[in-house]
Amino acid sequence: MNSLLVRFLVVFNRGMSNADRHGLIAKAVRDSGGATVQELAELTGASEMTIRRDLDTLAAQGVLERVRGGARTLLLRGEEPPFALRAHEAVDAKRRIAAEISALIADGESILLDSGTTCLEIARLLRDRPVTVMPLSLQAIHLLGEAPGSATLVVPGGQPRAAEGALTGPLTLASLAALRFDTAVIGCCGLSAADGLTAYDLDDAAVKKASIASARRTIVATDGGKLGRTAYAYVGPSTLLHTLVTDTTAPADEVAALEGAGTIVKTA
Repeated sequence: MNSLLVRFLVVFNRGMSNADRHGLIAKAVRDSGGATVQELAELTGASEMTIRRDLDTLAAQGVLERVRGGARTLLLRGEEPPFALRAHEAVDAKRRIAAEISALIADGESILLDSGTTCLEIARLLRDRPVTVMPLSLQAIHLLGEAPGSATLVVPGGQPRAAEGALTGPLTLASLAALRFDTAVIGCCGLSAADGLTAYDLDDAAVKKASIASARRTIVATDGGKLGRTAYAYVGPSTLLHTLVTDTTAPADEVAALEGAGTIVKTA
């Protein structure tokens, strides 16, 4: 755990918010495979009593497993992190990325919005915009439908992936084939100039591929941690992407390679 403490020392802050602390705890447990209450208290600057409450909350959300004296990860090596865990990671970066993408979308556009935690943040911003949005996740559909704003909601068919809410399958593909959009906003599991856009799941990759084909332009939304990585299922080359919006953690060499291949890169 010592190396973990050193790695996160720069973010040690006794005044951090609950959301920031939860995100830090989730990442620490995920990266190390497990952590004790004492270690997490030292990492975050919170009391051990607060850490125990945090671990109970995160365990109830399916982010980690509570064990005697601490917590351990539920994630197998190479497995896609669950939605509940990703929702706690890089929250500020995702919100900045969402704001940048919202600024790229003009009033009156039709938007295809992929699944994932970053795209859910984008849905929050588009809800009060005069645009048409077809989300590809139950979470975004619920968000756009529960408190109707200015946006027009279009609901696709499909079967939601368990615990993820992402819509896949023949009905989703048929919905995409029947429509054309001004902009597709795609989430990212892995992206590199060499290996292109990739996903953890073959069905998800098929939906992303159909999404790109249905839109006039494609914007990819991802934090810098996904760049230079390659997941299992191939979606397509980076040349299919019009714009990438990422954050300041994006590796400079990968950004340069993607720009060299013709993708516009914006850093939020």
